[in-house]
This record gives sequence, structure tokens and C-alpha cells, in this order.
Amino acid sequence: MTGAPPHLEARPAAASFPPGSTVTDDLLSILDLDPVDDNRFRGRSFDPGWQRIFGGQVLGQALMAASRTVTDRACHSLHGYFLRLGDPEADIIYAVERIRDGGSFSTRRVLAEQHGQVIFSMAASFHAEEEGLEHQTSMPMVPAPDALPSEAEFLDVLLREAPRTAHKFWRRPRPIEIRPVDIGAYMRRDGSASAQAVWMRPRVELGSDVGLVRSVLAYASDLTLLDTTLIAQGRWVFDPTLQVASLDHAMWFHRPFRFDDWVLYVSDSPSAHGSRGFNRGSLYERGGALIASVAQEGLVRSVQASPARD
Repeated sequence: MTGAPPHLEARPAAASFPPGSTVTDDLLSILDLDPVDDNRFRGRSFDPGWQRIFGGQVLGQALMAASRTVTDRACHSLHGYFLRLGDPEADIIYAVERIRDGGSFSTRRVLAEQHGQVIFSMAASFHAEEEGLEHQTSMPMVPAPDALPSEAEFLDVLLREAPRTAHKFWRRPRPIEIRPVDIGAYMRRDGSASAQAVWMRPRVELGSDVGLVRSVLAYASDLTLLDTTLIAQGRWVFDPTLQVASLDHAMWFHRPFRFDDWVLYVSDSPSAHGSRGFNRGSLYERGGALIASVAQEGLVRSVQASPARD
């Protein structure tokens, strides 16, 4: 499945997270899709040689492709399905279908294709900004990111008990910096928590391009969400007895925002059943504004109990 989360990928180890590292430039580069024609765009992956493509990358690229076909309207919702494994060695063609352009809303359908097969499908709706009723849930009271251990300090604690596969993932430079509010949620094995909160921010300023900002937030929203199911079970994301992958991803953007400062990502897992775990998340600006909501169902299958299959 293209949406397999990054902890399933074979990634080279790295020792540090230098500010402004090229991995951030690479994220901006892969989101800068090459036009094939008015409705088709070509995207590439971070590095050839990985086992599969991270689902958040395809999600972000698909949203960028759809955004390229809409003028003066911002995406307010998207619904995507991860259908097949993505090949990081091959380009991805994003074919956009212009379903409708109405007076206030535009609807797009995007198919991501590799080797003649659809690996991801997405429907997205865009809305012209207008005035209306206003309310939101309050941001939870949590420590500010500056009061929490740095990402390097978090890793020093986490990796003391982690298997080698965890080191390969967590030590690799990433374009999004993450600071968990509760480090212990990653290490407790009693299943005492069914929720988590992390602060996250890009390593460089993204500017004011609405399509780019929302695509990067979509990318980031897939980084930790499925882990919430495992935290609720007291399981480790690198558990060799589990097959874990994203199945779908829905996202709603509630109000204008910038993503050049910390964003709080609060998620919970209200249900797991039948080898599927359901997770939902809320994203808040540092000042407390609720900017987006997310929902995702993921495959969480016991490898010992069932043979590999789609």
C-alpha cells in the first residue's frame, strides 16, 4: 500500500538533524510538481532505494496537483485511499479531473499512477473564502514546545530501549521537527493511553503559498497519526509481529493559517477491530486556533495470525 507509514520503510541512519538541511529542500522540491499538461503532473520521491513511498508524500503531492488546477480557492477537505505500494524508483503521474467549478466551490478528483496502475485516489474540494458562523473546540492545555525536550533529547531517551530498526527511522533527518508532549507514551506497554499530542513544525519557512502550506500540513498529518492505535494497545511501532499501513486519509482545513511556527497535533484512537485501527486528530496553531482536523483508518494486522495479503 502506498500509504504505508514511514516506520515500515528501510531508511539509512543519520546522526543529527542540522537546521536547514537538504531534506527540507527535498520536501519543497518533490512538492514542486512538473506539469505534463494542464491536468497531469509528474512527481518524484525523496530517495530511490527505499522499500516504499511514505503515504504523506503522495497525499501532499496529490493535493498540490489538485491545487494547481484551481484559482483563488483553497482546499477545505480531502478524502484519499491508498490502493497499492508505491515504487520510489519510479515517477508518479498525478491525473486531475476537474469535476466541477461552481460559484463558491470547486471539486477535483486525483488519481496517482505508476506502471499503468492507480496507487492512490483522492477527492478534494476547494472553497472561496467567505464570512460565516464561527466557533471551535479549545486547544488542550499542554506544555509549550520550548519547555519540552528537543528532538535530539527525545531521541536519546526513546532509542535507549528501541530495536535497531527504530534507530534507522528516528535518526534519519526529516523535514518536519517533532516534539512529543509525553515521551513516555511511546514506551509504555500497558495500553494506559489512547491519545497523544506532539508539537511539529517545518525546518524552514514555507511562505504564503496556500497550496504549498496545506500540502506540507497534509504531509505532516500522516507522520504520527497511525501510531496512536499502537499506543492504545501498548505496542511498539516496530513490533515485528504486526503489519501496519495507512488505508485512507481524510482532512478538513477549517481556517487560513501559516505553517512556519509550531503546530500542536492532538490525536486519539477511539476504536480498533478486525485488524483495523481508527484514529482522529486535531491541529492547532500555537495561539490556539483550530486549523485542521484529520481522520484515518489503518491496517494493524498480526503477521503470525494471517498470511500476507492485500
